[in-house]
Amino acid sequence: MITNKYLYNSLVIIALLSACKKSDPAKTSTNTTDTTKVVTAAFDVSTITDTYADISPFIYYPKWTVYNVHDPSIKKFGDYYYCYSTDVGYGITVRSGIQIRRSKDLVQWEYVGWVFSSLPSLGSQYITSKGGTPYDALWAPYVLKYGSEYRLYYSLSSAVARLSVIGMATASSPEGPWTEKGVVETSANDNSIQTNSIDPTVVTTTAGEQYMYYGSAWDGIYILKLNPATGLANTSGDKGVRIANRGFTNGKYNGNIEGAEIIYNPTLNKYFLFISYDWLQTKYNVRVGRADNPQGPFLDYNGVDLNTNVDHGPMIVAPYQFTGHGGWQGTAHCGVFDDGNGQYFMAHNARPSINSYFMDLHIRKISWTADGWPVVSPERYANVTQTAVAAADLAGTWERIELDYQVVPGYSAEQVSPDLQVAANITIAAGGTVTGTGTTTTGTWTYTSPMLQIKWSNGTTENLKVERERDWENNVKSTLIFTGLNNTGIAVWGKKR
Repeated sequence: MITNKYLYNSLVIIALLSACKKSDPAKTSTNTTDTTKVVTAAFDVSTITDTYADISPFIYYPKWTVYNVHDPSIKKFGDYYYCYSTDVGYGITVRSGIQIRRSKDLVQWEYVGWVFSSLPSLGSQYITSKGGTPYDALWAPYVLKYGSEYRLYYSLSSAVARLSVIGMATASSPEGPWTEKGVVETSANDNSIQTNSIDPTVVTTTAGEQYMYYGSAWDGIYILKLNPATGLANTSGDKGVRIANRGFTNGKYNGNIEGAEIIYNPTLNKYFLFISYDWLQTKYNVRVGRADNPQGPFLDYNGVDLNTNVDHGPMIVAPYQFTGHGGWQGTAHCGVFDDGNGQYFMAHNARPSINSYFMDLHIRKISWTADGWPVVSPERYANVTQTAVAAADLAGTWERIELDYQVVPGYSAEQVSPDLQVAANITIAAGGTVTGTGTTTTGTWTYTSPMLQIKWSNGTTENLKVERERDWENNVKSTLIFTGLNNTGIAVWGKKR
């Protein structure tokens, strides 16, 4: 199984760029938390580009903003949204410590610094005690606030299969300083049935209980009860139990499952478990299940327990390509958060297909279907002003993407294609008809703001929320988009041309 996915990624980047001049982070960084701020006078969203080779050397880290972001965890604390992410960088070996950024609007970000000035000692000691050497990189953090205390969970792994640890640090401010408090969970290269101890996420129930969900490959996603007073495991040595897994294709196990994120939606009174499938550089995509209880069972769109050995849906984010752009792949390991007023967002890393070694932060607005499933915007959030959309505004040519999927068991060696879901044109006519291509050739539509319903002649019905958002592919400040699910649970995205 894969336990060194981020190291692999960094080494590949370095190998591919070995002919290029790169800064040496050992020569440009220090062992203190740097709080350098970037002061920008008049921010222009169009300055956000897909690639960033000109500022990738470590000396330019204050300019990284939405760049070099992998496995983001975002929460709003006070006036700012804070983003914590994995220690990776394009073409360089970055210093360890977990990167911190902040933003007031989820569009303009500034680099704050790092959580740690060196590898946390308790996590490192566990790995060395088992005969391993910890990677000089921390992965997949998760942040929350409990009372007046900020808690940061981190992942630390090694080249020894499944020799990993999840630890916790605390602070009185989201910018630190942070103090390591303890080890929450561990895994080892032995004969035990357990998942790899990385990728933590935590939920606090309405009754005040806390649960951590974690795991990558091996034995799927686990749930572990925490002690809310400490943030550590409620019972020392407890590994928890498996709560989600994948299935088989032609007798071959689809073990590539990881990057869970858990939230409780009080309006719907349900817990939602988001999970990443597939190889992080290519087919990476997000699935979701829901439950009435934090301990599950979490059910997929078809009512099947996520702990059943099948591939689950709905898939609500996947590699995609609109016209005029090379496409985005590696679109998973999400963080889900709200603005304090009930509006939810999803953050995830994404890689431009023109060069998939770049890693960008994408943030998408979440909407909820009438039957209580989350769907996300096909375009990144740009804080576009929302004004009324009339039925007459819908008439015209749209680009439509159906997030279909081709199962390919395996990891980097097998999943070499991102399986981009490519946009095709449809025409929404003023008279209430719609035409497309393939199986969605003709149909009819009705609109009751903000919901557009399309009924195709093949029997498929799509219920889609219409909003305004930035057209990133064409550098247009505002266009119309739609997002939703069809009656079989397949996500559908659209953008008006």
